[in-house]
Parts: sequence; C-alpha cells; structure tokens
Amino acid sequence: MTQTLLSVALGGASGASARYLVNVTATRMMGHGFPYATLFVNVLGSLLMGVLVIVLAEKGGNRFAPFLMTGVLGGFTTFSAFSLDAVTLWERGQSGLAAAYVLGTVIMTLGALFAGMTLARGWFA
Repeated sequence: MTQTLLSVALGGASGASARYLVNVTATRMMGHGFPYATLFVNVLGSLLMGVLVIVLAEKGGNRFAPFLMTGVLGGFTTFSAFSLDAVTLWERGQSGLAAAYVLGTVIMTLGALFAGMTLARGWFA
C-alpha cells in the first residue's frame, strides 16, 4: 500500500509539473483569452489513457497503472480546471464560447480516448 501510494504521488508530481509547463507554453504562445492549455491536456490525457488501458492490459503491466494512470495522467489532466474555465467564460458573458468549449472538450476527449484504444489495439492485432 505504501509503495503504491508513493508511486501515485511521484506520478502525480510528474503529471502536474508537465501540466504547468503546458500552461506556461500555451499562455506565451496564444495568450489568456481561451483555455487552450486545459483543452490540450484533457484531449492528450484522454488519448494517452486510451493507449495505456490497452497496452497495460495486453502486456500485463497493470502494476504500472497507479503510477501512470492515477498519478501521471491524474496530475496532468485538469477536469477541475476545465470546470472553472467553463464557468469563467460563462460569467464573462461568453455563453456561446463556454458552451462550445464544454461540448468541444467532451467530444474531443472521448474521441481521443477511443483513438488511443484503437491505436493500441492495432499494435496487438
């Protein structure tokens, strides 16, 4: 239990650090007007989750799931930040942009998860 907890903590620190770097980079490149970084990490995180769920199962690597899936991807993806970003857009009076952001995020992250699973399944076919 302690080893698993430490593994999750280490993965979470790694994922959160990567998330921070994506946020800094996106803000420098595209500004503060739209939550590009949050959208990016949620889509990429969903893609990677789709790949990992298949790869770890096929290769008997489920022992790495706490570190990779709960830790790294849990620290990297930001659905709580997504929720705050959507409400912020709404409260700014940008209801159309908020709705597009929510709908776009859900559609793209689900699509990315399926894409990751399909890619990974292709590797084991």
